[in-house]
Amino acid sequence: MWLDTMVVVLATLATAIVCVELDVSEALRRWTAPWERFQLDELPAVLLVLAVGLAWFAARRFGEAGRELRRRELAEAQLAAALTDNRRLSQQYVQLQEAERKHLARELHDELGQYLNVIKLDAVGLRDRQDAGGSRDREDPGAGHDREDAHALRERAAAIVANCDHIHAALTALIRQLRPVALDDLGLEAALEHCTDTWRSRLPGVRLGLTLEGDLSDLSEAVTLTVYRVFQEALNNIAKHAAARNVALQLERSESALNATIRDDGVGVNRDAPTRGLGLIGMRERVAALNGELEVSSTPGNGFVLTVRIPVTKKR
Repeated sequence: MWLDTMVVVLATLATAIVCVELDVSEALRRWTAPWERFQLDELPAVLLVLAVGLAWFAARRFGEAGRELRRRELAEAQLAAALTDNRRLSQQYVQLQEAERKHLARELHDELGQYLNVIKLDAVGLRDRQDAGGSRDREDPGAGHDREDAHALRERAAAIVANCDHIHAALTALIRQLRPVALDDLGLEAALEHCTDTWRSRLPGVRLGLTLEGDLSDLSEAVTLTVYRVFQEALNNIAKHAAARNVALQLERSESALNATIRDDGVGVNRDAPTRGLGLIGMRERVAALNGELEVSSTPGNGFVLTVRIPVTKKR
């Protein structure tokens, strides 16, 4: 601003000196004498008023622009504060959600799982007892009706055992989905390896490769859960939509950040097309809550690349 003012002042002084040296007013009077009827000699006064008016208009516009700029800065500050609050609330929501999942998984394991085992043990005992009784009934030729009843009871006991095994397997899968046991007991590295092995069995036609680099043992619980959920959701999306043959999973710990890359050679997506899925939005919110960044690179027919960067502190 001060530079512009100096330029205007210097230009004005230079103009004044030139006008004095060249007698510009007298020259203008001589040049405009033939057209005196048009009162051209009054033109400088008119131009002066116009210049003053334009200066006044420019000053008003400058003031309005300054006030608008201050309003925008205030609005941006309020928006930044609201975004910070939203991220903090989102992080608290994620923490509460994970705590609830952990509690639910523990209750399912301790309560439902224990009672299911008791039912199975009772059914196994009943089945074995009927097996032992059936062998004695075979020695008694007059116990045919009892053998039929024992056989039916033995089949029902065996069915209860099979149903208990099925429910126990479904319960175990649900508990692992709610809260991976390896994540709490063995850490992020083992949990990701177990998750990858699980998806290898679900996707036998897909080649899954997992690469882990750096020390992953001292990460906070929030970062650990976020990274695991990102990998879990990404693999789920690949299984549903990608139709990929090769998937590369990479997690690297550097001095200042945790970098994750998930790449597949599937059908890709059109990023400009609207999507109804909330998985990517949820991942982005989780990462943003930790001041991280999530980027997507994909075109139809050329696969899908998901990149995540979360700032972390290197253990000393």
